[in-house]
Amino acid sequence: MKKVILVRYGEIILKGLNRPVFEEKLMGNIRKSLYGFGKINVIRSQARIYIEPFEEAFDFEGAVARLIKVFGIVSVSIVFKIPTEFEDIKQLSLELAKKQLQLRNISGAAENEQGIVSFKVEAKRGQKNFPMQSPEICMELGGYVLENLPALRVDVHKPDFKIYVEVRESTYMYCDIIPSNGGLPIGTNGRAMLLLSGGIDSPVAGWMMAKRGMEIEAVHFYSYPYTSERAKDKVIALARIMARYCYHINLHIVPFTEIQLEINEKCPEDQLTIIMRRAMMIISERIAVKNGAQALITGESLGQVASQTIQSLAVTNAVVQMPVFRPLIGMDKNEVIDIARKIDTFETSILPYEDCCTVFVAKHPKTKPKLDEILKLEAAFSLDEMIEKAIKDTESMTITE
Repeated sequence: MKKVILVRYGEIILKGLNRPVFEEKLMGNIRKSLYGFGKINVIRSQARIYIEPFEEAFDFEGAVARLIKVFGIVSVSIVFKIPTEFEDIKQLSLELAKKQLQLRNISGAAENEQGIVSFKVEAKRGQKNFPMQSPEICMELGGYVLENLPALRVDVHKPDFKIYVEVRESTYMYCDIIPSNGGLPIGTNGRAMLLLSGGIDSPVAGWMMAKRGMEIEAVHFYSYPYTSERAKDKVIALARIMARYCYHINLHIVPFTEIQLEINEKCPEDQLTIIMRRAMMIISERIAVKNGAQALITGESLGQVASQTIQSLAVTNAVVQMPVFRPLIGMDKNEVIDIARKIDTFETSILPYEDCCTVFVAKHPKTKPKLDEILKLEAAFSLDEMIEKAIKDTESMTITE
């Protein structure tokens, strides 16, 4: 008997002739996520991936905690691999059931405990020359377990636990399935530049696009001394949390104070936000091109603030050529907060350190800007030199978990 990790993937199975490309990328990402855990063998077989460690002291629980953050994985299980011999399968099913009773502090034999814990056997027969079909395997194993553990009863609808049996070239048995995030393996859908503020929305937007297989880089606009060093540290901390899912984040911190002051001085107060936003998009696109990214990502949600009306978004989009992904566009704040809590960015995002978007804020920003009016305002002064200087003075760093 050998202990291994079973990895399941979902959407990848729907791919056509290029499915092996996605599977190979997922296997590579698994190896990357388990770097430092010791030597492992990663095997693909019948729409499953098996991770077999070479060391007896392998940290299975720690490995699972890493794997459930790997995009492309639907769920994982710590399983026992045994020969496909029915007597061995019977004995292991009994041991697994006993273990489940022990976890509930039940002996399994006392008459006054009879029927207080329910179970079910689920079997899949991938090895078609095995003499028993799946329903027969379930009935035989269920009967054997009941015969030896009177404290149990069968419940096929809502059992307290299940014994899973997968009969393949070897047989894999387990009781627990740990869900993951699904999606597609990072590296299968290009690279994008995330506009990462210190708020709740943008880390969630980056996480959602990483879940679709995109490599994520991030750009942050830093307005010192109007924003503090703690605000910068907060964004680095957010990037570090995202790196748990993305392996690493290349973070580009852009000095934005001079540009904001110039816009504040030269532009009408109600147009400040949209012109500042366009400047951010110009800089982000140029840094994206420089670093091989093909798109921008923002955390905007339609109608959430003045710069996120459909008119404002259209004017913002007009200043760049590459696609702008807004995965939160149809979500409300509570939906975004739920994801932020799930991925552990929420508590960091709500730390009270202002970012550049919270300084020089217009009291009554225009919600329906017109592109021709914005272009006339921008033609009256030039940000080109300041933009080039900001890009030149950008601080870049690689953030890992």
